[in-house]
Amino acid sequence: MADLFYAGDLYASFTFILDSLHRSPVANVRLPLGGATPWESTAATLEEFRVEVVAGTPTTLCALAERLTAAGRTLPDVELLFFGGECLFGDQLPLLGKAFPNAEARSLGYASVDAGLLGEAVPGGDPRVHRAFVPHTAVEILDDEDAPVEDTGVPGRLVVTDLRRRLMPVLRYPAGDRAEWVDRDAGVFRILGRAEEGVRVGPVSLYTEDVHDIVRGADTADEITGLQLVIRRQDGRDGLVLRLATGEPTDRHGALGAAVAAAVLAQRPAYSGAADAGHVNPLTVEWARHQDLAVNSRSGKLVRVVDERPHS
Repeated sequence: MADLFYAGDLYASFTFILDSLHRSPVANVRLPLGGATPWESTAATLEEFRVEVVAGTPTTLCALAERLTAAGRTLPDVELLFFGGECLFGDQLPLLGKAFPNAEARSLGYASVDAGLLGEAVPGGDPRVHRAFVPHTAVEILDDEDAPVEDTGVPGRLVVTDLRRRLMPVLRYPAGDRAEWVDRDAGVFRILGRAEEGVRVGPVSLYTEDVHDIVRGADTADEITGLQLVIRRQDGRDGLVLRLATGEPTDRHGALGAAVAAAVLAQRPAYSGAADAGHVNPLTVEWARHQDLAVNSRSGKLVRVVDERPHS
């Protein structure tokens, strides 16, 4: 098993995964590669050792898959892709399937450095579904008024209370994600994405997850492997740029970009109205390769909202 998570700078995933594997009842050989290793070296090691399980963030796994696909290579020995640290979305699966044709993507579990273990993966078709670690932790989903959500399918902010930690209590600690109940009585919930990942462009507010769903619906051929919402300021007005990633952008992607932009504007007409009124710049699309998307320099996670406006 190869560990492609990140280490250092108080980021715990690399050592946490190695320690967990060391305590696993299933015998395993651990390859501590890390997420900052050049992709050529990582790919060579995975091939040489015929690695069967690869663990990393979705961004790291997709970046590796894109490099392998561009080079015409696959890793058929890999059977499991364990991801953590971010949500894995359906539009990323085709890219992973090209590079790892025999692999299944599964969540390693839901955790944070500050709050510890938050949920275990629930087997099934949706890798975003997890179950709280009862009775050790209490997971709640709160609405905009900080009242607990009781109903299934109603999104809210996920908070956790650790019932074991007493020296430094963890009480309703915000995990930073939006979630919804799948089965509240059983403590089963679905992660929907980062709670703070929204953009305010002039008078218009958009949630990253909502835009992500619209783009996924417009991309019927599964060509888009990544999305970033970029805010730029030009001519005294803010504007939204949809940065879309694909294997190798070409002229033919122009039609897809236009379709994506039209779908977003159709479902979020407030943006068109603000643009027509001169409050914001028109919505634009730009293409990039997945490896060129902006990532967090510390954790390697994809940055879903990029603010390029001058702040001085």
